[in-house]
Amino acid sequence: MTDAGARAAADNGRHEYMTDRAHAEGHAEERAGAWSGSWVAERLGVELTGDEALTGLLGLALRRNPKRAHLLVSNVLGKHVPQSPSVVYGHGVALGRRVRDLLGAKAAGRAVVLGYAETATGLGHSVADGLGPAPYLHSTRRPVTGVARAGGFEESHSHATSHLLLPEDPGLLAGDGPLVLVDDEFSTGNTVLNTVRALHERYPRKRYVVVALVDMRSPADAGRLDDFAREIGARVDLVTTASGTVRLPPGVLEKGQELVARHETAATDPLTDPSGRAPAAAASGTVRRVELHWPHDVPDGGRHGFTAAHRARLEAALPAMAARIAEALPAGARRVLVLGFEELMYAPLRLARALEQTVGGVAVRYSTTTRSPVLAVDDPGYAIRTRLVFPAHDDPADGPGERYAYNVAGAGFDAVVAVVDSAADTPALHAPDGLPARLAAHVPHVLLAVVPSYVPTAPHAPERPSMLPEPLRGPDFSSYAPDEVGWLLQDLSDVTLEAPTEEREEAIQRGGAHYAESLPVEYQPSEQYQELFHAALETSAARLARAVGAVTEIVLAERSPRPVLVSLARAGTPVGVLMRRWARFRHGLDLPHYAVSIVRGRGIDANALRWLAGHHDPADVVFVDGWTGKGAITRELAAALRAFEDSDGITGFDPEIAVLADPGSCVRTYGTRDDFLIPSACLNSTVSGLISRTVLRADLVGPHDFHGAKFYRELAGADLSPAFLDAVSARFPEVTDTVDAQAKDLLSADRTPTWEGWAAVERISEEYGIHDVNLVKPGVGETTRVMLRRVPWKVLARAGAGADLDHVRLLAEQRGVPVEEVADLPYTCVGLIHPQYTRGATGADGKAVTL
Repeated sequence: MTDAGARAAADNGRHEYMTDRAHAEGHAEERAGAWSGSWVAERLGVELTGDEALTGLLGLALRRNPKRAHLLVSNVLGKHVPQSPSVVYGHGVALGRRVRDLLGAKAAGRAVVLGYAETATGLGHSVADGLGPAPYLHSTRRPVTGVARAGGFEESHSHATSHLLLPEDPGLLAGDGPLVLVDDEFSTGNTVLNTVRALHERYPRKRYVVVALVDMRSPADAGRLDDFAREIGARVDLVTTASGTVRLPPGVLEKGQELVARHETAATDPLTDPSGRAPAAAASGTVRRVELHWPHDVPDGGRHGFTAAHRARLEAALPAMAARIAEALPAGARRVLVLGFEELMYAPLRLARALEQTVGGVAVRYSTTTRSPVLAVDDPGYAIRTRLVFPAHDDPADGPGERYAYNVAGAGFDAVVAVVDSAADTPALHAPDGLPARLAAHVPHVLLAVVPSYVPTAPHAPERPSMLPEPLRGPDFSSYAPDEVGWLLQDLSDVTLEAPTEEREEAIQRGGAHYAESLPVEYQPSEQYQELFHAALETSAARLARAVGAVTEIVLAERSPRPVLVSLARAGTPVGVLMRRWARFRHGLDLPHYAVSIVRGRGIDANALRWLAGHHDPADVVFVDGWTGKGAITRELAAALRAFEDSDGITGFDPEIAVLADPGSCVRTYGTRDDFLIPSACLNSTVSGLISRTVLRADLVGPHDFHGAKFYRELAGADLSPAFLDAVSARFPEVTDTVDAQAKDLLSADRTPTWEGWAAVERISEEYGIHDVNLVKPGVGETTRVMLRRVPWKVLARAGAGADLDHVRLLAEQRGVPVEEVADLPYTCVGLIHPQYTRGATGADGKAVTL
């Protein structure tokens, strides 16, 4: 570039930054007289009612979301809105002090604080600081090699649901002192209920405290927390800064979606463009590193636990680190932003506050990048004025995607200090479209500070028993032939485990029991229902044979020439037997086949994995299931195998499940993606070798035992297991050519999962007011299970669905459950479990009522 060109570029750069500063000063004047929720309130008719402090704490924005168009934007959280770090930290500390006063000094000294990823990791840590010596842990969506999962829970309103708990000290959550759960807002209460339910099963305690900046529950949700507390026999308190509710007029979701679409299409200004990308002519500021000299023995946050000793060492090191940042700032800087990174909120917050206390005459602000997409509208009555978009740069477990920084462009900052952990200091961060480059298009000086990612020392592998029992086989356990399948289970046939369906449902939903701790009473099909089964089998046997052949051919071609089939008991076991039969029929292979237990929320049987690893190469193991619904077991298996690899150091197990049917588009190894009646879903044990579903209960299953199950020998007269297998196997010769063509097409096709089933489940959960994806069971197979094992509320049937639903309609008639036809349903049907079940509300006969 010529000297003149360089001067011109520099002049353009100064003009850009001066424009940003003028823009920011204009914003400051506008914000002084405008509530940052007025733009949304006026256009959608949304009302924020409650404490006077609410409008100071919250603004409103819009997002593209099938469940809720509006977004509550906190002004004091330090996520979307740059704020004084003293204000952000002060709100958390003040809440922590209120919790300490509530608990008293003795109980506060035994408390543990748990914060939620990603938005409340810094708030939770600040609450722990205010509480006193309490250790702190936050959930995370980042699995860490070498760290075993101590627990996890689901966030029912989010597609990125799985929260992992990865404490370095396995005993951190095992005490009986109060557990303090911290989130930025308390809305429906679903996330907290899911957390307490999951943790109370493993670490029961007598007291919980829920902490949030705002309590925004509706009147309908207000009593759920107290009811839940009574059911589990614990005290649950709620501490918030302010409370209120959001009143939504009819049709607000549709109006909001239309408003988002209109503004996304119309936006062109680089400060408000949803792309967040600067125009080609924008000037670029400087980017350079600043070395913090972070203390080597202090974790970067609470992902693996943060103790009082860690806090003391951090406090001692903060002044020197703040001084290094201050020294690196450009001369004359008046406005500085310290920008944290997704879950990394506490370390940047403390650095920002220390910097604020170090430099005089400089306005220091703090905010954080996020994975949450929000519409930007450059209006003083709107909470998100600008957004910058850049690619994820920490190799996230759920794959690449966009990340966002809000209200940074156009805010007149002279410098931005971007703080990331070392796991995120990657080539993607430094790419031309990475975060520093995006910032430099709007800010003259960008400093990059890297905090070392803390990874705990790998613990010694726990002691294991020298021998595990050999697999159970028929006819002693199951009605299958001994060579068809080996069950890596223990026989609990002599234990009474059955409970009435209504009692089980009530206990499960209230958190007093896990579904795997008991068994439903085995459904005894009527003569009419058995006739339906036989008719369905006759109609679909060839279709099933084609799917069995196709999925087996894909496994042989892509996974292993001699795979070890491991079916997920029990729905996967008939499919595993059929795949084994196809391999023998078509290729003369005699494949080993085992059945193992996997339990939602508790993972796969680790002792079964140890047995498999001791007898086979884990790389040859192919997990088999019957079908996918919304993909919960697919996710559960992946998380469980990561935890097993961390705890045992055994690698090679592939989490990709092979299924007969994948209507939810959750896997890439399948025979078909059609949602049709698989007759083995019509019955329980009488089509699954007379084996119950699996059981996991602490008094029956020890640390060195396989999970358990029962063999219902007394039902031998009604057993249809061999008949089902033989009917499908008999069609193998006639479908061979079709299978060859189908497998060839599948092997050349793009079979990448779209997870469209999960999206449909989320939408249905919200549309029908259930607010818990675990109570929505999509597909013919899952709907059948709801009808046979749970307390059903409704069945949604795709308009025009035919004979595949005959058995569902019959069961619905027998149980008094309404069947509602729905257009554009991605599944043939969806079963809804009663969302507020008690025997009083539903009746002792289990027939559902309309809410």
